[in-house]
Amino acid sequence: MSPLASGPQGPTTLRPLLTTVLDALTAGAATRDGPLPAGGPTEVAARLREALGDPLPEHGDEDALRTLVQALAAGAADPADPLCTAHLHCPPLAVATAADLAASVLNPSLDSWDQAPAASELEALVTRALAVEVYGETGQARSAGDALVTTGGTESNQLALLLAREHHGHTQLVCAENAHHSLRRATWLLGLPEPVTVPAPAGTMDPAALGEALTALPGPLLVAATAGTTDAGLIDPLPDIAALCETHGARLHIDAAYGGGLLFSDRHRPKLDGLARAHTVTLDLHKLGWQPIAAGLLAVRDRHDLAALAHHADYLNADDDTEAGLPDLLGRSLRTTRRPDILKIAVTLKTLGRTGLGDLVDQVCARAAEFAELIHRHPRFELHDRPTISTVLFRPTDATDDTVAAVRRTLLTEGRAVLGRARLDDRLWLKATLLNPHTGADDLAALLKLVEGHTPR
Repeated sequence: MSPLASGPQGPTTLRPLLTTVLDALTAGAATRDGPLPAGGPTEVAARLREALGDPLPEHGDEDALRTLVQALAAGAADPADPLCTAHLHCPPLAVATAADLAASVLNPSLDSWDQAPAASELEALVTRALAVEVYGETGQARSAGDALVTTGGTESNQLALLLAREHHGHTQLVCAENAHHSLRRATWLLGLPEPVTVPAPAGTMDPAALGEALTALPGPLLVAATAGTTDAGLIDPLPDIAALCETHGARLHIDAAYGGGLLFSDRHRPKLDGLARAHTVTLDLHKLGWQPIAAGLLAVRDRHDLAALAHHADYLNADDDTEAGLPDLLGRSLRTTRRPDILKIAVTLKTLGRTGLGDLVDQVCARAAEFAELIHRHPRFELHDRPTISTVLFRPTDATDDTVAAVRRTLLTEGRAVLGRARLDDRLWLKATLLNPHTGADDLAALLKLVEGHTPR
């Protein structure tokens, strides 16, 4: 009989398996020997298929854990490698990862209190504390806000649109042309009209154009601003946008999936002035929070807005159980079965505190500023602009877009470096999103040298 991870024998069962996993991770990383496996999609797929063999054999293989973990590690993109900088894909903190293991072992399901007694209380306490971080405190009492745990920005943005629709009716979304793609998808899923887009001439929403749109459009209206764009990490002029929404009676949502982590930094928090004036705010702590995926949140200024999510299933939240004091969890998510992602967040917040997390934020922002300066001084590179958060866009001087794209793909195929791409000002740029606090000046110089060495003269 296969042993279980939980119960009295769980720790004894897991201990040797953890050694197997850690050894396999080490061996896989050594095989990879870089930020990405070499060979491109075809060769990586072939190696994985060989390691897997028959996915469902007639008889089991006791060595499967070691074999597959090693194969996955060998074929992984390693976000802790300083040359892996393409996406908002952070290296997770060890303490958060350890907490995530405990969540998997205990396996609470946050769809009813009797499946997650402690986890449901932990979620309530930590999400309200994070809502206070976003919205502050009101008078002598804590903010009336709250937050829901989500799988990330896509789910959070969809929930924000759903709450707006339920509060105001058939809502018209207004957003900048560079807003996250999940907003447009959410309007489709929710049966809302196509978004009205306003220009973002400098990469951020144009307040004058927004004002014209709000004046011309019939309500009800929802404006979605961005604090940390995916392409360049830019922040919309939040105070101006909030003032326009208040003048025109429009609801405001701010997608701060990337930039929300600046809240922890005394130095960078002022960049989010205006955030607390939004009705809803998207946060992703698996970006500037260094959490294993998933660790998304949707903060709401007025927790009464969450009443729209109320749902009844007699086997989970019977009326007499609720009246007797058992917490009703179904209004905390559109999902039924939910793992306790709040545990790793709570452990991280408690272990590092605001100061510790703020230090990590300051470090990656400082590395981005250093990298931008290095590019600015290099005669063979062009810098798009100084970074707002930790994203740097650059390109070889006088290179064509085809060359920029080819250099990126070559580095990916060779497994040498992982760079992203972004199109701004009608040109293609290489994108480095720095989320590794341990990245140093030598790593930044090595990344630039690799790109230079792969660019035709």
